[in-house]
Amino acid sequence: MKIWASEHIFNHPWETVTKAAMQKYPNPMNPGVFGVDVLDRSVDTEGRLHSHRLLSTEWGLPSMAKTMFGVTRSCTYVEEHSVVDPKEKSFELKSTNISFTNLVSVDEKLTYKPHPEDPEKTVLTQEALISVKGVSLSSYLEGLMAKTISVNAGKGREAMEWVIRRLNAEIEELAATARSSIRAPMAAAVTDK
Repeated sequence: MKIWASEHIFNHPWETVTKAAMQKYPNPMNPGVFGVDVLDRSVDTEGRLHSHRLLSTEWGLPSMAKTMFGVTRSCTYVEEHSVVDPKEKSFELKSTNISFTNLVSVDEKLTYKPHPEDPEKTVLTQEALISVKGVSLSSYLEGLMAKTISVNAGKGREAMEWVIRRLNAEIEELAATARSSIRAPMAAAVTDK
């Protein structure tokens, strides 16, 4: 088993980062994720949002790993459970592959919380447990997969920034539309006098 961990600080408040994380896919940085289906979503009595999603992905297995696993296609499905707690300002996301589980399992956990010293920033802690089964050189393959996860985590952070920019642009566009729709009647009222 290989453990991979990372921490990243977003220069955005927790609410912004959480909204972006919920709308992360599709994005141009992670084209391998081509489908996201919400299987269940509910709010519990504590006000926490629970989501259960299925992600359809083209898994970025290194070609050597594909050869060793005897895998020709790498379309996989990932089950994702998340809990957003607006009171505690915590967003925890756990995912695991449900394809190829006889060969490899990747259990990932992401936690988003406000930065303890700066509420305008958000801390992402990310960890993954990688386990390759039933093949020789499993430790080597786990290391390769950890490197792939690390690269993909960087792309995921880029994707989050892309989504945040897109959301901010949409908000600005809505604000501009609202301002112009308010100005038009006011201008008409002034010219009518």
